Amino acid sequence: MIKKSLPLLLLLGVLGTPLLFQVVPLEIIKLKVFDAYVPEKEPSGYFSILNITEEDIAREGGYPLPRQRLAEIQMDLLNHGAIGVGWVMAFPQPDRLGGDPAFAETLAYAPTVLAMFENDSGDYPPTTGTVILGEDRGGIDAEGVVQNIDMLKQNANQGIAVARTEVDSLVRRLPLLLRTPDGWVPAYGTEVLKILAGADTYLIKTNENGVEEIRVRGLNPVPVDSLGRKWISWVDTPQTDLQEMQVKDKFVFVGFTAKGIMPQLSVPNGQLLEPHKIQAALAESILIEGSPYVPDYALALELGIFTLSVLFIWLLLHVFGITWGVVLFMATMASTAFYGYWTIQQGLLIDVTWALISQFITGATAFYLRFREQYKLRQQIKKQFEHYLDPRQVKRLQDNPDLLALTGERKYATFLFTDVRGFTSMSEKLDPTEVTEIINVVLTQQVEAVQKYGGMVDKFIGDAMMAVFNAPLDQEHHEEEAINAGIQIIHNMQKANEELERRGIEERIKIGIGINSGYAVIGNMGSDTRFDYSCIGDSVNLAARLESSTKTVGKDLLIGESTKERSKRSLIKLEPIEVKGKEKLINLYTIDDSAV
Repeated sequence: MIKKSLPLLLLLGVLGTPLLFQVVPLEIIKLKVFDAYVPEKEPSGYFSILNITEEDIAREGGYPLPRQRLAEIQMDLLNHGAIGVGWVMAFPQPDRLGGDPAFAETLAYAPTVLAMFENDSGDYPPTTGTVILGEDRGGIDAEGVVQNIDMLKQNANQGIAVARTEVDSLVRRLPLLLRTPDGWVPAYGTEVLKILAGADTYLIKTNENGVEEIRVRGLNPVPVDSLGRKWISWVDTPQTDLQEMQVKDKFVFVGFTAKGIMPQLSVPNGQLLEPHKIQAALAESILIEGSPYVPDYALALELGIFTLSVLFIWLLLHVFGITWGVVLFMATMASTAFYGYWTIQQGLLIDVTWALISQFITGATAFYLRFREQYKLRQQIKKQFEHYLDPRQVKRLQDNPDLLALTGERKYATFLFTDVRGFTSMSEKLDPTEVTEIINVVLTQQVEAVQKYGGMVDKFIGDAMMAVFNAPLDQEHHEEEAINAGIQIIHNMQKANEELERRGIEERIKIGIGINSGYAVIGNMGSDTRFDYSCIGDSVNLAARLESSTKTVGKDLLIGESTKERSKRSLIKLEPIEVKGKEKLINLYTIDDSAV
């Protein structure tokens, strides 16, 4: 049992390890699948993106733009109907042209958010008010930020414009809040929504795994992963420029698209985006209903799907055989794929990719092992029966080994024993080569007769032979066929004697045949190193006793009563006889001489 289960246990261990430890190649595959099947969403309608382009920089006389000019842009946006402005850029040093007071004044005219960018300085901004429902756990640690000068941040809010990439260097998940030694600080897009909602605190709900959801008061809770990250929907937020100013009733994310100013990061849809576009996408994603997320139970569910499906497929291919096993195996893979697709469409990012890959590997392994087992069984059948069964019967057994019970079964069958009379005295007078040639001819003719009528030659014992009918293959009217085979053997022996006469050999071959039907144990029997397909039982022994009795009865063919009862042939009843091992007399029958 352990030996048969070893391949399955090895598969579970080898295939389960990458999933359990979330190895990098598997993580990349998972993320790519999510990229392909996460449904596209429509923008919320609350935001607009203002790009300061290469042409704008040329018109303004180069980069950086004076803060006096930034103050004018702030006022232009508000005059064109913007409800707030997000400057996704940092101002850590005073303006050398003295424009900070003017810029600071305009920042206070409407909800405005300035960006802070991450660095490893260890400098952290003031924490934001948070209410934690549960243990204070989970989240991503900030290593430090580049803050804005005091004059500007006194008149505006700040948020960390974080854009950490995944293992394949693409931006997909962004934290809504980051942890500092003193508490929590907001990501840029989260802070935008807080000031638009007029809130002053965040609600963080945690569980045993970490963060579960984050909520800005006045907005719906946002499901996140245990690190507080939100999966980003890369929606097509409307974009404008300094000339168009299509910003009415929008909160505007302002940033540079001119080359070489701001870094560009790759996102799954193939675009390279500047920080202000990434933060706009974060704000959009928070507002989108049904926006996808990775639940904290995702890994446990993925491990469960993997384990159960691998076990199920292994069982299918070992219980249902090749054809139905493969059909059900394909159905299982299709169901798993559909479930994975369906959950993604519902916004739950549950990955079944590795489960599908593991199912395929498991199916291929089980199929190979089953095929190898079947191949070895077919070879065993061929080796064991090719000399004793008709080739068509051997082919039938190879095509359907289930027809053969190699482990043993109790079965009703007909047994035929033969023995060549007078061969011992003949062998003393002939050359050994001639003896071998004659016995081979005699036994071959007996085998041909048995196979002609669907029987199987079980074994040879010197010049004697044992055959069985209705095993290993089921055979209709096997009693009648055994009698036909016995008559054919007698007929063949007559031809053999004619051949001996032509060779000048005076001795004649006589044959004794005993036939009986009944139940016997039939299957592979022997030692651990040598075994044969054979039959044992009282009905077998009686057939052998009948063959021995042909000498005393004086008939070439003796048939037991159980065989006669199921035979349509008209038989001649003889006087009952005593046989060894039987207390009662045995009824026996023979054929009419004219039947030969």
